[in-house]
Amino acid sequence: MPHLVKYWRAAAVALLPLALYFIPRESFFTHQHTLCLVHNLTGAECWGCGMARALMSLMYLDFDAAWDYHRGVVVVAPLLVWLWAKWIYRLTK
Repeated sequence: MPHLVKYWRAAAVALLPLALYFIPRESFFTHQHTLCLVHNLTGAECWGCGMARALMSLMYLDFDAAWDYHRGVVVVAPLLVWLWAKWIYRLTK
């Protein structure tokens, strides 16, 4: 039975990007209902806001917008994919 549980965990982690895809896109791109804690507390934009928007744009395959929001997305996105794949691999190991 524990063998089956680790595959369920790996499946949950594998489906995590799909769950992020269903977060309303507007919550990342408007300031009325932003998820950014720094922006909600201070009213100022943090550097993470641009990266979150860039990653969200990348999830919707809007490469130009991702580049415009934060140029570091070309480094962060592949790193996140690698960490995500490594996480899944460790769960199934």
